[in-house]
Amino acid sequence: MVGSGLSNQTGAAIGSLAFPVLGPLGVVAVRQYVAAIVLVAVGRPRLRAFTRRQWWPVLLLALVFGTMNLSLYTAIDRIGLGLAVTLEFLGPLSIALAASRRRVDACCAVIAAAGVITLMRPRPSADFLGMGLALLAAACWASYILLNRTVGRRIPGAQGSAAAAGVSALMFLPVGIVLVLRHPPTAEAVAYAVAAGVLSSAVPYLADLFTLRHVPAPAFGLFMSVNPVLAGLVGWVVLGQSLGGPEWAGIGAIVAANAVSILTSRE
Repeated sequence: MVGSGLSNQTGAAIGSLAFPVLGPLGVVAVRQYVAAIVLVAVGRPRLRAFTRRQWWPVLLLALVFGTMNLSLYTAIDRIGLGLAVTLEFLGPLSIALAASRRRVDACCAVIAAAGVITLMRPRPSADFLGMGLALLAAACWASYILLNRTVGRRIPGAQGSAAAAGVSALMFLPVGIVLVLRHPPTAEAVAYAVAAGVLSSAVPYLADLFTLRHVPAPAFGLFMSVNPVLAGLVGWVVLGQSLGGPEWAGIGAIVAANAVSILTSRE
C-alpha cells in the first residue's frame, strides 16, 4: 500500500516536470496511452461481444477517466501537487459520506468542509481556477467510482475498465499526433510523461490488485486517506512545493474525516 501510494504521487510529480514542453494535455495523453496498454493487456476485453447496454457506461467511464486526469494535472500545474490531490480526494470521500446516515459521518463531513474552506480561503496568491479544476477532478473521481460499479456489474472481470482505458486513449490520440507534428517533444519530456504513466497507472493498478487479496477493504480505504499527505510530501521533496501551516491543517482535517469515518464504520 505504501509503495502504491508513493508510486502514484511520485509519478504525478515526475509528469509535471514535462509540463514546460508537453503541457498538462500532452502528459495526460501519454499517461492514457500507458494506462490503456497495461489495462488492455490485463483485462483482455472482448469488444465484439459487448452489447449496447454494456457500451454506454464504458464510453461514459472513458470520458470521465480522461477528464479526471486532465483536470487533475492542469490543477497540479497551477496550485501544486499536495493541494490538487487533497481537493481531488473529496470525490471518494463524498461518496463514502453520502451513503451513510450516521451522526459521526455528518460530523466528518463538517470536518472535511472546514478543511476545504481552509484550503480555498481568499488570499492574494489564491488560484481559484486551479482549485476549481481540482474540484472538477474530485467530481470525476466520484463519477468514476459509480460508473466502475455499473461496468463491473454488467461486464465480467476487468474487461470494462480495460475497454474504457482503450477508448480514452483513442480520444487522446489526436492530441499526441498534433503535439508531435507541431511541437516535437524532447526525449527527456517523453521519458517523464511515460514514467508518469507507469508510476501513476500501471504500478498502482497492479499493486492494488495484489494488496486487496491480502488486506481487508476497510484497511485499504483507511490507507487511501493518507494519499493527500504523501502528495504534499512528494511535492515538497521532488518539486520544492512547500505548504504552509494552514494548508497542512486543511489537509489534516480532510484526512482525519476519512479516517474517522472508516474507523467507526465497524461499530
